[in-house]
Amino acid sequence: MISVGRSSGILLHPTSVPSPFGIGDLGPEAYKFVDFLASAGQTLWQVLPLGPTGYGDSPYASYSAFAGNTLLISPATLVDDGLLDRADLEEKPVGPVDYGYAHNLKDKLLARAYQNFNTADNTDLRSEFEEFCRRANWLDDYALFRALKDHHGGVEWTEWDPIPNAHERLKPQIEAHKFSQFLFFRQWSALRSYCHERGIKIIGDFPIFVAHDSADVWKNPEQFKLDASGKPLVVAGVPPDYFSSTGQLWGNPLYNWERMQADGFKWWIDRVRATLAMVDVARVDHFRGFAACWEIPAGDKTAERGEWVKTPGRELFNGIRQALGELPIIAEDLGVITADVNALRDELGFPGMRVLQFGFGGDPKKSVDLPHNYVRNVVAYTGTHDNDTAAGWFNSVPGEGSMRTATQIDEQRQFCLQYLNTTGEEIHWDFIRAVWASVADRAITPLQDVLGLGSDARMNLPNSNEGNWSWRFQPGVLTNDLAWRLREFNRLYGRELAGD
Repeated sequence: MISVGRSSGILLHPTSVPSPFGIGDLGPEAYKFVDFLASAGQTLWQVLPLGPTGYGDSPYASYSAFAGNTLLISPATLVDDGLLDRADLEEKPVGPVDYGYAHNLKDKLLARAYQNFNTADNTDLRSEFEEFCRRANWLDDYALFRALKDHHGGVEWTEWDPIPNAHERLKPQIEAHKFSQFLFFRQWSALRSYCHERGIKIIGDFPIFVAHDSADVWKNPEQFKLDASGKPLVVAGVPPDYFSSTGQLWGNPLYNWERMQADGFKWWIDRVRATLAMVDVARVDHFRGFAACWEIPAGDKTAERGEWVKTPGRELFNGIRQALGELPIIAEDLGVITADVNALRDELGFPGMRVLQFGFGGDPKKSVDLPHNYVRNVVAYTGTHDNDTAAGWFNSVPGEGSMRTATQIDEQRQFCLQYLNTTGEEIHWDFIRAVWASVADRAITPLQDVLGLGSDARMNLPNSNEGNWSWRFQPGVLTNDLAWRLREFNRLYGRELAGD
């Protein structure tokens, strides 16, 4: 177990930062957010996965477990670097993320930046790029995958025709993808250093599964449960739960664990090493899948007909730890968790998660999500990216897709008011106070809860395909008053930095 003191932070994906380019990025507004964290006494910034997104724009369905999301590259920073002119930029008002606009704009700007790089006489930047290409051992495969995907009009790799001498025929496109990755990691590294200078650590997110349409599966098909044509035999998801009465059908291919174990989990070790080179702590999504995975027959329309199949999580993490040393990992252990999952988490020494919003629907003596039942080695949240906001949950009414009846909503709301000893006028601050006051070593809240926003600011509705991952906050909302209130909670509940 890696020892940590009492600390706190905010959950915000970089896509949610305001910017004039259709999507949040790693530019000036991200630095302003870091300044807000520092002024509010926060020492943790939690993000979602940072990989390149494909269909559906979900950060949990990426083209690569190693590459970065080039939509996050800041055009303003490229101007400062001399790779773009200010006249190249197009700007639009800050609203929800517009993925179509952002893709079109960023593709155009990155192509122009690469062209300018090739014609400029900047030996320092060229040396940086060449060094990046030497160090990133995943880069050749990823850039070739993306160049081939572009060449085939974006269809999945199982539909591609063979391309003789693809490395040579597509060399300009391959190099352009490498350069875009270089720019992402260059900007991310600078932003992370800025965080560290202000005493802020970044909690990243580590999806257990990868997308079928990814460089990982394309390059390593033998590591997954696929048929002879490369299609999944079984896919990932979870059975019916709080979020969905038919379960969640994620559709990711499942691992061929026997093959992975036979080569010493090399792909996993490389993946974890790459992730921990980008972030300070990694939240492992769907940790229960390392004890057993819910395997759903490929082609099913819901997750109801799956079955639990055991996985070698103990052997996997012991192998990773032997290769990399102690692992700064948080186990996402939400949902229906069985004794074997708890035993694996505790044996490995990973802190689990507690979500206050889940605490008001069960027995107060047994609910692990109520603060009086917390233990120190957990990360406590008001809610996560999969939850409604605190205010949205409190003010919710039964409707289509709701997992709660009107009676349940009323009972949970009344219990919530009693438990938090509040009238509910600022329920979001009541949630934050309860989590901050708890014994949990780490306390985190989504920015939406700091701002007191309703359900329209929700980041994701599990098992839905529309309207997700698009929320952004508006410029100017991160006020001194908000920073003061958070800092005061840190002082009251012992989560302030030494010397504050």
